[in-house]
Amino acid sequence: MATKAERRLSYIAVPSQIIHSLSSTSLHSLLLSPPKKTSRHGRFLLSPLTRSPKLLLLLLFLFAGVGFLKVSLHLEPLLPCPYLGRGRFLSSSEPAADSTAALAMDGGRWAEAPGEFWRQPDGFGYVPCLNFSENYRAEGKKAARAGRRKKYLMVVVSGGLNQQRNQIVDAVIIARILGAALVVPILQVNVIWGDESEFSDVFDLDHFKRVLTDDVQVVRSLPSTHIMTRPVEGRQTPLHASPDWIRSSYMKRFNREGVLLLRGLDSRLSKDLPPDLQKLRCKVAFQALRFSAPIQELGNMLAMRMRSKGPYLALHLRLEKDVWVRTGCLPGLSRRHDRIIEEERMLKPKLLTGRSNMTYHERKLAGLCPLNAVEVTRLLKALEAPSDARIYWAGGEPFGGQKALLPLRRAFPNLYSKETIALPGELEPFSNKSSLLAAVDYIVCEQSDVFMASHGGNMAHLLRGHRAFAGHRKFITPNKRQMIPYFLDTSLPASEFSRVVKELHQGSLGQPEVRTDKVGKDVTAYPVPECMCNGTSLRSE
Repeated sequence: MATKAERRLSYIAVPSQIIHSLSSTSLHSLLLSPPKKTSRHGRFLLSPLTRSPKLLLLLLFLFAGVGFLKVSLHLEPLLPCPYLGRGRFLSSSEPAADSTAALAMDGGRWAEAPGEFWRQPDGFGYVPCLNFSENYRAEGKKAARAGRRKKYLMVVVSGGLNQQRNQIVDAVIIARILGAALVVPILQVNVIWGDESEFSDVFDLDHFKRVLTDDVQVVRSLPSTHIMTRPVEGRQTPLHASPDWIRSSYMKRFNREGVLLLRGLDSRLSKDLPPDLQKLRCKVAFQALRFSAPIQELGNMLAMRMRSKGPYLALHLRLEKDVWVRTGCLPGLSRRHDRIIEEERMLKPKLLTGRSNMTYHERKLAGLCPLNAVEVTRLLKALEAPSDARIYWAGGEPFGGQKALLPLRRAFPNLYSKETIALPGELEPFSNKSSLLAAVDYIVCEQSDVFMASHGGNMAHLLRGHRAFAGHRKFITPNKRQMIPYFLDTSLPASEFSRVVKELHQGSLGQPEVRTDKVGKDVTAYPVPECMCNGTSLRSE
């Protein structure tokens, strides 16, 4: 028999345009219209059945048998939806659910999809554990009584969406350290994409303020008493800045002036903070920073469309031109494409991020290059991803256009993106808004059964932690450094290649990983043990 999750996912979605085109009066008339008189032809066809009850009973039995076989053998609908499987999806008439309600859950656990590739890792009972200490709560009340309204922290965050998210998390931590109210962060206009979105365009501001009520006061703007105050602009925050450094560097002038302005927070705050501040990091990243309602609604809708035919895999493909230039790597599409990247790098040598003395081949062997579509395809096939797997790919336009995706599309034809599953007009409100489109990608990736990124980065790190926080859902981390030599060995039989690749990835499929074993790693990527605990963990009270 079909499981509860399978029965819930077996439906044919109806385009919302069709629903909207039917007025309530039309629907009412369809439901309650009187029975029409049977035509002469109808009476002629039905007359043998009415005269022969045994024949009628036999036909009913046959129809019941077909229905039973369909349910028990999980057969496709007799009238399959013609749009599915052709890169176009129908809209669901159901309202969009939130992140968790949209998932296929069974008894509070992630429902196992058929097939080894879809098997979820053992979470060993780890669940979110954000119980703050008595001392932390007392400090918050003390700061409120001391009038933290008199001290305001302003921050300007830069970069792409997930880079901005990291800086917002750090801004909340710094406001807590200084006992200050946080003015809604200013999103700097991105010089590459020209996105002028404000905080409330991307995130649910009211939710952000409400979740952090007991931790940090968030205000929309400076009060009239401080509006003419010239903010003290903090000096460049050093790498691995500790809470003590924050206090000693800013507190004296902050108390005097009342307003502090910080820029360039990107990954500057120490990753090793006191336990309560680590918990606050997770609270901001996974609970407070919820996307705005229009983004959440569209992201949930696209995730539901991907899931409408079963489990799906999400890929974050880093194949954009600027990624190849910055990493010092080559896309491998053709000599012409490689030459374009090399020339761009020579014109802008400062774009190369680190280790400029290494050749492309050395970078490749060191695991510093993104996987291209050929390598992603080989990795997925070695891990026995089914050829009919439904794949959602997130990311910007690949360098080389759709040609760059051909190897992946040939092996996995059910390859989709937000552009191919959105109905006409659905993406229009987000056009030229890179942060909003990236947020939609984030939601669909976060809700997937399996996630993999072709290269590291802020989105991959946040999704690693978010999927762990949500129950350690499968997250494939490509072991590039160790598997690239096998990719280059053309003499290796396919079966042996698959065996080696699966062996290399046994411990990197989303299982709980203790952050204390990852020196200098962010708790938002590795939330165990500070933000998650199981029956054997010690919970802070």
